[in-house]
Amino acid sequence: MADQTSMTLDLGCLPQLVGYQLRMTQVMVFKDFDRELSGLDITPVIFGVLEVLSHNKGLTQTRLANAIGLDRSSLVPLLDKLQKRNLVAREASTTDRRSNHLFLTSEGGRLLAKADKRVKLHEQRILASLSKVETRQLFKSLMKIGTAVP
Repeated sequence: MADQTSMTLDLGCLPQLVGYQLRMTQVMVFKDFDRELSGLDITPVIFGVLEVLSHNKGLTQTRLANAIGLDRSSLVPLLDKLQKRNLVAREASTTDRRSNHLFLTSEGGRLLAKADKRVKLHEQRILASLSKVETRQLFKSLMKIGTAVP
């Protein structure tokens, strides 16, 4: 019996599927993100929440969920966790009792500032093999795919 670790694995049609390539790239990107931001206890989703809230004070949970691609049921436990860490504050809406407005705390701002520096290094490393033209085309293509599918 041959040693399976040394055998080339036949992936069938997977390498020709955009979803497979996107997923494998996402895995690599997230691993690098984790390495670069180790010690800060921050994930790509947490970074996204902090970044969006830093630019949109008082954003509702629904609008935040839409902005970062999460459903509200996933966002609520995340916000609970971030509130316990004193990174995000919630304020009840004065016009809609069912709605909360979200704010980045000063602690959240400090964490975001630390993370931002590392995220920039991470992005440089991820895109290092692409030219500026290729990078622009990649973003353009990803946005085109992302808006084409209903």
